[in-house]
Amino acid sequence: MDPDQLQSLRNIGIIAHIDAGKTTTTERILYYTGETHRMGDVDKGNTVTDYLPEERERGITIVAAAITCKWKDTTINIIDTPGHVDFTAEVERSLRVLDGAVVVFSAVEGVEAQSETVWRQATKYSVPRLCFINKMDRIGAEFNRVFQEITDRLESHPIPIFIPIGAGPEGTMGEFKGLVDLVSMKAQYYKTEDLGSTITDAEIPEDMLSEAELWREKMLDALSGFDEQFGNEYLAHLEGAELTEAMIHGGLRRATLTGQAQPVLCGSSFKYVGVQRLLDAVAMYLPSPLDKPPIVGHHPKKGTEIVRHPDPKEPFCGLVFKITNDAHGDLSFVRIYSGSLKAGGSRPLNPRTDKKENCSRLYHIRADDREKVDEATAGDIVGVVGLKDSVTGDTLCDPSHPILLEKIEFPETVISMSIEPVSSADKGKLSDTLNSLSREDPTFTYKVNEETGQTLISGMGELHLEIIKNKMIREYNLKVHVGRPRVSYRETIKKAVKRVQGVCIRQTGGSGMFAKVTIDLEPETQPKGAPVLHFVNALKGGVIPGEYLSSVEAGIREAAKSGGRTGFPLVDLKVTLVDGQAHDVDSNELAFRFAAGDALEKAVQDAGPVLLEPIMKLEVVTPEDYFGDLMADLMARRAEITNTYDRGRLKVIEARAPLEKMFGYSTASRSLSQGRGSYSMEPLEYAPAPDSMMDILGGM
Repeated sequence: MDPDQLQSLRNIGIIAHIDAGKTTTTERILYYTGETHRMGDVDKGNTVTDYLPEERERGITIVAAAITCKWKDTTINIIDTPGHVDFTAEVERSLRVLDGAVVVFSAVEGVEAQSETVWRQATKYSVPRLCFINKMDRIGAEFNRVFQEITDRLESHPIPIFIPIGAGPEGTMGEFKGLVDLVSMKAQYYKTEDLGSTITDAEIPEDMLSEAELWREKMLDALSGFDEQFGNEYLAHLEGAELTEAMIHGGLRRATLTGQAQPVLCGSSFKYVGVQRLLDAVAMYLPSPLDKPPIVGHHPKKGTEIVRHPDPKEPFCGLVFKITNDAHGDLSFVRIYSGSLKAGGSRPLNPRTDKKENCSRLYHIRADDREKVDEATAGDIVGVVGLKDSVTGDTLCDPSHPILLEKIEFPETVISMSIEPVSSADKGKLSDTLNSLSREDPTFTYKVNEETGQTLISGMGELHLEIIKNKMIREYNLKVHVGRPRVSYRETIKKAVKRVQGVCIRQTGGSGMFAKVTIDLEPETQPKGAPVLHFVNALKGGVIPGEYLSSVEAGIREAAKSGGRTGFPLVDLKVTLVDGQAHDVDSNELAFRFAAGDALEKAVQDAGPVLLEPIMKLEVVTPEDYFGDLMADLMARRAEITNTYDRGRLKVIEARAPLEKMFGYSTASRSLSQGRGSYSMEPLEYAPAPDSMMDILGGM
């Protein structure tokens, strides 16, 4: 791809809370860019990006779908991401590789819990974004309130570039009729009969002129504060110089690219209003790969910092950000940051495994359709067939110029359930299926309890595990029994203990086993993404021969994984190896592994184990009539109410609640609010559980 093509490329994501209208907006974009000739409808289950049967039945997005389309002279790669919190990893990995994002808000509900989560994720990866206030045609739509919420709740700097003419459905007082463009100061009306394809420019209605002038002043004032060049042009304008539309667009682009401000548009995707203007804004204000800072990585062996620019002439470097499995095998989605990748001819290196991979075929992806390509270059997002050992978050690079990019971090699983095949013939198939699913989805894990032979699958929530179970049945033709969902607890310790010795002495005929390991143990919170246990070797002299040190660490990590008193994994520990003893004949790796495990087990008992339970962040939205009942129900579930406030005519409750008490909450909240309330829940943290729970779980 030459620099001109790269300059006109946009890799963007559409992100939002569930039901804000992401998928409908994407459908409209595909229609107006000529990618489809008939618009899909979420309610009818015939959208392009929600192509899985499960998505069409539920009317929600589960997997991020990739689509390429053209608008005027701009090529846009779009990823339509899920809004449901159980699939937050899909959003996380998409934002990691995207250059810009469109954040969709509902004009009725405004900034919701998951809106905050996706906004935080976009900030974490420094993704410039536009805001689109959708559903202006609905009862209760309020542009001003939502604009203010974006400012206050997201601690951001929105800049209005369009305001609505009216708000609410047809036939009501002040119905939503069109838009006012604050840059050109023209009104725009959309013809619904031809699906919004005809747009008429007109003068701003007289009764709106003073409001439009106030909003324009707000736009220009805000912009001059975020962009110095525009600030000077605006100052000159106040002294009589001309202020052109090109100057305003230039200022908006620069302020958006630096992430300081976010242009705000509005409309109704469902009623075909405002989507073309959103496409113009994507082309005008969001970055091309050339506008982003070069990607920074490290040399896999030397650790030195390496920079790669979005240039096809630089050595190849890309990131695997998603894997899907279908009848043809694994399809890996790769964002190419530098250099080029050829189908059949490239053998890129995976620095994590230190193995070369095959790229037998390359595709541009259009949801569940594929277009074969021979070569892909810097800035591209492609599907690769042929990768064997690469997983989500792995780097691929030129073998002679190795580079390791930062991995994608995923939240820990909080819920698990047992699973077993209906027939013994499916046992082997279950293992292959679980392996395949965990490659696809980094927030899905499984383990087999060696003592009981039971398989436990773990995920981000009840819906997540239900979707996984249905996928096994539908796509893998595997009949399974599943147990009731249960909480994934963790254990840690209360206090530090010194010099605890673990031993392994076995004398049988012939060579025996001998090892002694002495450790200090203390609580230590580990940073996110780090191993759950910090191991320090503080041995003086060669009391334990060097070849056994890795066995000591492995034994400690295995013991922490197997768990403490309740059998749940141990976390947030610092283990310091302070002493030990070996025997010339009887010591071996296995003996030191056993002794290290014994030392950790004893130390945890001495330090006093503490049970940690997953705490969920909860947001409940309800009409005022049901507020009291919902509050009482939450208190009975050991919830801690952190905030309550009004959102338009609705009441909002924000709370922290233990996951253990939240099973079945969707049914309970629906019943208490007669189906008029809604809620969203996401994992927040692990916190100490009541002591009584340790006794209950420890005695199981």
